Amino acid sequence: MEKTWKHTFKNDRTVELIQVNTFEDLSTALPQIGFHEPHPTLVLVGGASGISEADKTYLQQMFIDAIAPIAQELNVTVVDGGTDSGVMRFMGQARSAVEATFPLIGVAAIGTVNLPGNPPLCSDAADLEPNHTHFVLVPGSNWGDESPWIARIAGLVSQGFPSVTVVINGGEITFRDVSNSVQADRPVITLDGSGRTADKLAAALRGESTDARATQLASSELLQAIDLIKNPAQVTPRIKQILSQLLHI
Repeated sequence: MEKTWKHTFKNDRTVELIQVNTFEDLSTALPQIGFHEPHPTLVLVGGASGISEADKTYLQQMFIDAIAPIAQELNVTVVDGGTDSGVMRFMGQARSAVEATFPLIGVAAIGTVNLPGNPPLCSDAADLEPNHTHFVLVPGSNWGDESPWIARIAGLVSQGFPSVTVVINGGEITFRDVSNSVQADRPVITLDGSGRTADKLAAALRGESTDARATQLASSELLQAIDLIKNPAQVTPRIKQILSQLLHI
């Protein structure tokens, strides 16, 4: 059974949160928070651990220049982990910076986030990112418990419309996220040069044997890479081009 409530952030934005307990709840939960019609969907996975401050600034600008404007132009719904860190923070801040109106759904395990009146169940709980428009809170108290829910929600929101996953940096959980996207037959773009899992996936696409999981995922033929290092001036146009091709209706 779903539970809904309002949450007001320090920036005075108020958003609706809904808590679900089973996958079956989603068919009624998503319409309850306004998702009645399918839309193209962009799934954002990864992290920002080990990224230098200069690279964080570069990636944030890429979100502002490319990812958020494309989501706005194509009326895309973006789905990510919803916490105020890493690429999820980049996405929320970029949406705010360009004054976009596309839906931005954060999907988080309830025991991993800080909520008023709901003590977190893990020691490294995070705040919710304040520029998201909706949050779906799912069962779990460990990071990664949200992974299958992100994939399931993205599938329900798109329902036959195009969807794509973008991978930036990321750790062990990101492999799980990408695997869930591949199992859903969702194309995956990995940003080579952003570090860790994203780079391992790109290396596997080049035929390098760096990680067995990456090699298996690359063999799905659903993955492609964008190189952030070789020709940085072309990164933003290339991201726009690929996302437009994959998400265009």
